[in-house]
Amino acid sequence: MEHAVEQAVRIIRERYAEPLSLDAIACAVLVSKFHLLRVFRQVTGVTPGRFLSAVRISEAKRLLQNSDLAVAVISSMVGYDSTGSFTSRFTESVGIPPTQYRQLSRGEGEFTVRSSAEGQVDLTHCQLRGVVRAVAKPVSSIYIGSFDGPILQGHPSSWTTAEHLGPFVLQQVPRGICYLHATMLAAREQSLETMLLTATLGPMCIDPYVDSEVELVLCPQVWSNPPVLFAAPGFEMLAEQAPQPGFKRLSSGFK
Repeated sequence: MEHAVEQAVRIIRERYAEPLSLDAIACAVLVSKFHLLRVFRQVTGVTPGRFLSAVRISEAKRLLQNSDLAVAVISSMVGYDSTGSFTSRFTESVGIPPTQYRQLSRGEGEFTVRSSAEGQVDLTHCQLRGVVRAVAKPVSSIYIGSFDGPILQGHPSSWTTAEHLGPFVLQQVPRGICYLHATMLAAREQSLETMLLTATLGPMCIDPYVDSEVELVLCPQVWSNPPVLFAAPGFEMLAEQAPQPGFKRLSSGFK
């Protein structure tokens, strides 16, 4: 089961610019599309379509930061037929439009995260306490927030930044179902490189009448993790140094 999903993820990461369909991916990994849809969601937490969309936007972020290509050109390069559709999806996923992201990633301009609950006083909202730990020493701030899905994208419903590992508090977390995400950069042992660490809890049911306390353990991303799309202030220039997870277990003959 996992091998088929790993092959599917590799196809998505290598052929994201193509008009990939679930049928095409399933055919390439020699399983039925219904079986692939079920096991892919079990392993990665999302559907192949959502994983493909995340990879496309992640690649667009890289191109915006490292090239001077026009947004329309990048849109086409990552598999979009319409620049307008690309810009809308990028803005929805990253939190800011492509042109603003390019400026932010190069240290130009400012970006402030605004949660959907900011400025509200609602008795049905909750205070969520927890502890964040990590397998390596942080070299950036630690970003923690509640989001509506398993991919770290879009606008958080509640958001905080921690400078140290340990206890944290999220204020005004809306009641209902959410996903708790955390991310930071850490130092690699005996190396000047950094690595991206993430943690996800969810789906979680937030109840204003029940005290909640959680533990987040930040670990390096692996092949089954969707890319981090949300643009955190002060994070993007550093995050580009963190390499993407590899696929060492796949045979060299896979095409």
